[in-house]
Amino acid sequence: MAPAAITLAAEAPKLSAANTGFMLICSALVMLMTPGLAFFYGGMVRVKSTLNMLMMSFISLGIVTILWVLYGFSFAFGTDKGSLIGWDGDFVGLSGIGLTQLWDGYTVPVYVFAVFQLMFAIITPALISGALADRVKFTAWALFITLWATIVYFPVAHWVWGTGGWAFDLGVIDFAGGTAVHINAGAAALGVILVIGKRAGFKKDPMRPHSLPWTMLGAGLLWFGWFGFNAGSWLGNDDGVGALMFVNTQVATAAAMLAWLAYEKLRHGAFTSLGAASGAVAGLVAITPSGGAVSPLGAIAVGAIAGVLCAMAVGLKYKLGYDDSLDVVGVHLVGGIAGSLLIGFFATGGGQSDVAGLFYGGGLTQFWKQCAGVGGVLAYSLIASALLAFVIDKTMGMRVSEDVEVAGIDQAEHAETAYDFSGAGGGTAARTAVPAPAPTAAQDTKKVDA
Repeated sequence: MAPAAITLAAEAPKLSAANTGFMLICSALVMLMTPGLAFFYGGMVRVKSTLNMLMMSFISLGIVTILWVLYGFSFAFGTDKGSLIGWDGDFVGLSGIGLTQLWDGYTVPVYVFAVFQLMFAIITPALISGALADRVKFTAWALFITLWATIVYFPVAHWVWGTGGWAFDLGVIDFAGGTAVHINAGAAALGVILVIGKRAGFKKDPMRPHSLPWTMLGAGLLWFGWFGFNAGSWLGNDDGVGALMFVNTQVATAAAMLAWLAYEKLRHGAFTSLGAASGAVAGLVAITPSGGAVSPLGAIAVGAIAGVLCAMAVGLKYKLGYDDSLDVVGVHLVGGIAGSLLIGFFATGGGQSDVAGLFYGGGLTQFWKQCAGVGGVLAYSLIASALLAFVIDKTMGMRVSEDVEVAGIDQAEHAETAYDFSGAGGGTAARTAVPAPAPTAAQDTKKVDA
């Protein structure tokens, strides 16, 4: 018989080139989701806010990347400190990590795990931006991202996914970010908009999407990238769980889109492209926490339920009077809650763990655990985000002036416009003509409103 030490050494995980390559591809797919989100949101705003909306997503790629390298990865996935935060000096600056050092218990390098989780950290604050369209100073937004990632996202990621985090130890199931990403971002969006208030003209002026093809393109990119977001969260596919998650991602998204469109037809009399795009995203959100625990039939149920609930929720802003510009609360908060809580009913016990939900003989034990995770993240993010927005608003000011908002935030904040038609006339005369003077704010507003 081999000595015990040799047996243990033989059983230790070894670097898997296949899993490592798979995770690098998944990381790239998740990175693509942030530009996809920019298109998704960018198409839904008016012409005069298009570039600002794109930039609110893109700036997160820069800010959060640097924060993650400096201390974010350590906060989220370092050694647990009191079940609330992590810390590991080797992770600071990613300076103490060996090239082939494996993430504990897995067959991929720490660097690969770190960059995969970085992409989650980048897109989460970008999700918030959709609720704040048309009215936030770009410098204030950049500061908010910096503070929010540090005070909210990094700790919450540790709670949910970090060894020793309170939600992790409680047994809350969140395969790929229903609480840490979607409920976190949705609650933050609600907290900020309650502080900064409504857009000028809310409920009075038409605020229709300027480019639904952009929105459909963005939804398609999100759907594509989400396979990396979800399937990659198992950090390999040696046991088939990642494959189950891949299948369930497709199934739930399709079900949610169809359910949203059916509700929309019954409620409003039409199948809209915006409804199709929003329904797909609602399904992606809902299956994110639950897809490793439910069967494909369960994924249909999760997607369909989320599609209807989110479609119903987007109208609440008009009834309750909060201005969630692009329905971040209605889709991400509500979809994240639905997907997280439905685990307590549809978990089969044959996926990522042996935990079964109510419909599979497991009782309500897991449901109450899910409630604790949802409630804890929602309350913390809502309150902390509102306080951050309040402090920023009272110091440097978070909103642009009403004149800037009406005239168009793109020109004021970025000195650019999304579409330049100055050379559209063509011909010699057009090439030699003196450029027309820039329109006044009032003229620009009339053109946009028209």
